[in-house]
Parts: sequence; C-alpha cells; structure tokens
Amino acid sequence: MNYVNPLIVILGPTAVGKTEIAITVAEELSGEIVSADSRLFYRGMDIGTAKPTREQRKRIPHHLIDVVEPDEEWSVAQFSSIATECIKEIQQKGKIPFLVGGSGQYIRAIVEGWVPPPRAEDNTFREELEKYVEGEGKDALHQRLASIDPESAARIQSSNVRRVIRALEIYQTTGVVASQQRVKTPPPYQIMQIGLSMPRELLYQRIDERIDMMLANGLVEEVGELLAKGYSLDTPSMSAIGYIQIGKALLEKTSMDDAVQEMRKFTRQFVRRQANWFKEDDPNINWFVVNESVASAVIQKVRNFLHKVE
Repeated sequence: MNYVNPLIVILGPTAVGKTEIAITVAEELSGEIVSADSRLFYRGMDIGTAKPTREQRKRIPHHLIDVVEPDEEWSVAQFSSIATECIKEIQQKGKIPFLVGGSGQYIRAIVEGWVPPPRAEDNTFREELEKYVEGEGKDALHQRLASIDPESAARIQSSNVRRVIRALEIYQTTGVVASQQRVKTPPPYQIMQIGLSMPRELLYQRIDERIDMMLANGLVEEVGELLAKGYSLDTPSMSAIGYIQIGKALLEKTSMDDAVQEMRKFTRQFVRRQANWFKEDDPNINWFVVNESVASAVIQKVRNFLHKVE
C-alpha cells in the first residue's frame, strides 16, 4: 500500500460500541489507538468512564489513557499537542493511527487543526474568578460568561467551572470572546472519519445496560475511593456523569436510586449534545449503523481509503 500521513477517526455517541469496533478494525489494519475521550485521561477513573479493559489494551496499543491524576488540569491545547505527537510516532512506525472517542471538541481540534488562544501571562485573573465562584457560586460565574459570550455559555455547562473560567480568561487576555477565536490550520493528515450510530431507543437501552454493569462492577466503591483520596466533587474530572451523582449520594447520604436515575437522564442528555458535534448529514463523516457485521464493513471502507491515499 502507498499512503501518506493517514489518520482514521472513529467517533459516535457514548455506549454505541466504539471501543470494541475500533480495536477490531485496528487489529486487522495494523493500527494503534489514540483516545479522544476526555474522561479516559484520568487515572483511577475506570469503571464510570467505561475505560478499555487491560485485556482490550493488550490487543492493541492505546495512547492518552491514564496520563494525568484526577485533579490535574487537561486542556484541549494540551491534548492537541500530545495527540499530535502520538499520531506522528504511530505513523513513523509504519502503523495506522486511529483517533477514537466521543468528545467532540477534542476530535475537532485534531481534524480541523484548531490553534488555541494564548494563555494569560500569570494566574491573577484566574485566581480572582476562583474566589468569585467560592463567594457567588458557579451559576453566577456562568451568567457572567453569558453576558459577554452567549455562544460559549450555551456550549459550556455551568458545572464545568474550569472551562467557564478559561473562556472568561480568553476574553480578558485578548479582548475577543472565545467563541470567535477558533483559528484553524490545515492538519497534516489525510483523514477518513467513521461515524457509528444506532436507533436512539436502542442506544438508550444500551446506556441503561452499561450503567447497570458499572454498578455491578463497583462504581460506587470507585467513587468512594476517589473521595477518600481527597478528590472533591469540585474537581473538574469529578463532574463526569456518574461520579458527581454517586459522589453526592455518598457525601450527603441521599438516595442511591435517585442518583442512578439521574445518571440515566444526564447520559441521555449528553448523547443529544454529542449529536450537535457529530451531524449525520456531515459530508466528511462516513456513517455506519452498528450491527453484527459493522466491523467488517468499516474495515473494507478504511482499506479502500488507504489504497487510494497518495
């Protein structure tokens, strides 16, 4: 085969089956996987993130899993820089890099070549905002963002204080709102994007089954261990669906059944938000409905692409 700088992207909503399908395809096509799932970066957060198992990671090398502690900051800019290096190293080995995940902004950052806005020279403004949150609350901070950058506020949840602060910091540093600063440079790859989908009701059923499996595998215990290590629910990584609900139930001695129901509801909402990143009418995404033969179909599609890339 004669191909130059290929990058295969496998994307889709949570619980659609990206992990196993990507591993199967990468096995067949001599690939390695670079994770583009924002919650897989954190060590000790395994069950609630549906992290690939040790057995799965033995089948195919995975990159950008377990790379930071739960209280360490991990930005899109950091991800882009390290993911780019991983992709380069995989290509230099003569293997095919597969960027796999459901975090829209991380995938777009690579596929569209985002150039992040500059950071402030010091942390003075950031520290002021952190004190503001302590006194006024995260909703007040989010409203402050909405007053100057409604587009960013609509995209960022108030619970994600770190990202709200970053958007305000960008405006403070540059004088231009974050939503207008997505500078892009053509990425140095020949890219094929594979989208995985399934009927919404079936996907919701799989979500429920996954949550049940997480609970059976020890999600409550995992969250308890993270809290015992000192990671508070204000830690950005702990805002992940599952961790925040179970954490509140443990700390406040409230109903665990209510927490699980909230997990189900918020995961469905998350799926709908993912659909805003990955449009089924996007001409750059080759969509496949997940079924028993989907891996074979994806393998053939990717193989054809690799033969055509010059």
